[in-house]
Amino acid sequence: MPNHLTIVDHPLVQHKLSLMREKDTSSAVFRQLLREISVLLAYEVTRDLPMTTKTIETPLVEMEAPVLEGKKLALISILRAGNGLLDGILDLIPLARVGFVGLYRDHETLKPVQYYFKVPDDLAHRRVIAVDPMLATGNSSVAAIDLLKGAGAKNISFMCLLAAPEGVARMHEAHPDVPIVTASLDERLNEIGYILPGLGDAGDRMFGTK
Repeated sequence: MPNHLTIVDHPLVQHKLSLMREKDTSSAVFRQLLREISVLLAYEVTRDLPMTTKTIETPLVEMEAPVLEGKKLALISILRAGNGLLDGILDLIPLARVGFVGLYRDHETLKPVQYYFKVPDDLAHRRVIAVDPMLATGNSSVAAIDLLKGAGAKNISFMCLLAAPEGVARMHEAHPDVPIVTASLDERLNEIGYILPGLGDAGDRMFGTK
């Protein structure tokens, strides 16, 4: 396994992912499961956040208590499916700043097309977590990271639900400094760029569209 890739093999993550893969799972259940998994993945992607201490008073004594150090996190959703992961992370880190990168995949070329970009200020001094359920060809993810670095981001992690080996390799080639956290490294891409065995199009599954 590449050392820049972390697969979260927690039993709850894997069980919920199996439920999401089933083709008969409804959109409502799919969205709820994605939100629940995103909280569990967020524990892993934030494991190395910098810490400091501050003096507090408990009901009994004064103590030096551990707290997060530095500016608030910036969570960046790669639209539209990234919002499914974003909601769960915000449950865990409600004070995080939030940004959006609008990209869609041209189904003829499999290349990303940008239509929106709005991110928090001062990304250079924030830990940035970009989220998108699927790391398939890697083209959209690479394009999103390109945009974030262009906006000043220097400390970026990428969190996804599923990854294909091709997408992991593409990301590592373009951005070897960006660690990837995922629930599963699947087998491969099919001829039209979908992850196998996968779970279909995450956006369509979330929103009941085709």
